[in-house]
Amino acid sequence: RQLQELIQGASDPQELLQVCGGRGLSSNLAAMAITRLARLTGDGQLDTESIRRDPRFQQLLDTVDGQISQVWNTSLVQLLRSLPALGLDRAGRQVRSVEQEVLWRLRRLPLRHLVHLAEHLAGHRDSPLLPEVLRKLELRWTEVEGTRTVVTLMVKVGHLSPTLMERLEDKALELAEQLDPDEIRRIMLALAFQQRRCVPLLRALSYHLLQKPPELGLPVLTDLLFACSKLSFQQPQVLHRLSLELQPHLGTLSPVQVSRCARSFAALRWLSRPLAEAIAQYSLDNTKDMSVSHLCGIVLSFARLNFQPSSSEEFFTMIHEQLQGQVQELDPHVLTDVVWSLCVLQQARPPYLHEVLSPEFHTRLQGDTSPRAQSSWMKLIHINTTARLETPGYQGPFLPPEVLREDKDRDKDKDKDKATPLQQGLWEALPGALGGRNLARHNVHTVFGWDIDAEVVLDSDHKPLPVRDFTAPHLSHSQGTKPLPPGAKRVAFLRWEFPQFSSRGRDLLGRGALARRHLRKAGFLLVEVS
Repeated sequence: RQLQELIQGASDPQELLQVCGGRGLSSNLAAMAITRLARLTGDGQLDTESIRRDPRFQQLLDTVDGQISQVWNTSLVQLLRSLPALGLDRAGRQVRSVEQEVLWRLRRLPLRHLVHLAEHLAGHRDSPLLPEVLRKLELRWTEVEGTRTVVTLMVKVGHLSPTLMERLEDKALELAEQLDPDEIRRIMLALAFQQRRCVPLLRALSYHLLQKPPELGLPVLTDLLFACSKLSFQQPQVLHRLSLELQPHLGTLSPVQVSRCARSFAALRWLSRPLAEAIAQYSLDNTKDMSVSHLCGIVLSFARLNFQPSSSEEFFTMIHEQLQGQVQELDPHVLTDVVWSLCVLQQARPPYLHEVLSPEFHTRLQGDTSPRAQSSWMKLIHINTTARLETPGYQGPFLPPEVLREDKDRDKDKDKDKATPLQQGLWEALPGALGGRNLARHNVHTVFGWDIDAEVVLDSDHKPLPVRDFTAPHLSHSQGTKPLPPGAKRVAFLRWEFPQFSSRGRDLLGRGALARRHLRKAGFLLVEVS
C-alpha cells in the first residue's frame, strides 16, 4: 500500500522511476506504475523516447510480462491504453501480450471494463480485440446502466455494430428523461453521423429537451440544429426554441457557423423571420470577414425559404458587389446554385444568366449522372425559364431546344407506379368531373423544368376542351396543331403534400414560388390540390 501511494503521488516520470527502481514490485504494481508514467508524460507533453530507453522502465515491462496473469482487471485495462501512449508499437510483443490476456479474461470482465475497452479500441479498428469486445457488448447489453455509459457507447462504437446500436437506442429511449442537454446533443449527433433516423427516440429526446431550462448553450444549439437537419427531423417546438435561443448568440458566431445555421434551417424548411433578418444584418456587418462561398450559402438558404430581408436593396447590392469578378472562379455547381437562388428572389442580372447559359458552361454538366449534377442541370433549366419569361432585356444565350427535350423513352407505366395516392386520386377524379378521358393531360413534363400533375384547357365559358388538339409551347413535342381559341385558358393542377406545414407555409418554399411564377408567366391558371 505504501508503494501504491508513492506511485500515485509521483509528480514527474523520473521521481516515479526512482521509486520503482531497485524494488521487487509485483506485476500489478508495475502495471500501475506504467499507467502513471503514461499519464504524467501525457499531462506534461514530455518526450517518451528517453523513458522507453530507461532500464528501470524496461524492468517494469519485464515484471508485467512475466506475471501478467496476476495483474488486476482494472490495471490490465488501463495498461492496454497506456503502452501505446508511451510510444510502444501496437504490433509489438508487450502490447500483443496484454491484448491476449485481456482476450482470455473478456467473459469475466465487468461491463464497465468492456465499455472502457470499447472506448479505447474504437479508434483502432485493426485491433483483433475490438470485434470480440463488441460481440460481448451485444450479448450483455441488458447490463448497460446509466446515461453516461449509453451515450459513450453510442458515440464511440455505435457505428461499428448496428446490432448494438439498436439495443442502445432502446436503452436511450428508456433513460431519455434522465439525459441532460449535452447528452441529448451527443446522442443526436451520433444518430446524425450514422444516418439513423430512429423517430421514437428523436421524439422522446425532443420532448425532454423542451422540458429543460432555457439557455441551452451555444454548442448544444448549433449541434442540435445540425443533427435535426442531417436527419430531416422537423419538430416545430424544437426548431422554434433553437431559433429563439440562437438569435442572441449570432454575433459571436464565425461566418462559417452562421452559414451552416442558415443552410440547416433552409434544409428543414423552417423560417424564423427574426433570425433570418439577423443573419442578413450579420452578413452586412461582417462582409469583410465573409467569403463568397459563405454568402452564396446564405443566399441559397434565403431562396429555399423564399425570404426577402427587410434591408433587401442593401443586402443584394452587397451580394452583387461581392460576386463581381468572382463568378468565373466559383465551382460550377455553386455558381448554378447562387444564380438559381437569385432567380427565386427576383434578383438575377443578365451577366449571371449569360454566364451559366453559355454553351461553354452548360456543356460541362451534360453527361454527368451524379445526383448533384442532375440537381444543377434542373436548376439550369429553371434559370433558362427565368431568362425567357422574366427578364425582358436579356437577349441570350439560352439553352438549346434539344437539351430541353423530354426523354421519349420514359416509361409512363413506371411513372404511374411512382405516383402518390394524391396524384392517382386526382387522375381518377378528373375524367368524371370533366366528362371525358381525353380532356386532361396527366403527368406533364414541361420545358420549364416543372412537372404538372394534370393539365386542362377551358374555353371562355369554362367548358373543357380536348387538350391534345391544341399547340403546347410548354412541351418539347406538341401533339396538337390548333391555336387556343380566344378567351381559352390552360389550367395546371399542382399537388401539395406537406401536411406538416399550414397553407401559409406553402410560400416558404422558394422552389414552389418559382414554379408558380413561371407557370403563371406561361399563361397557366393554377389549381393547388392537397
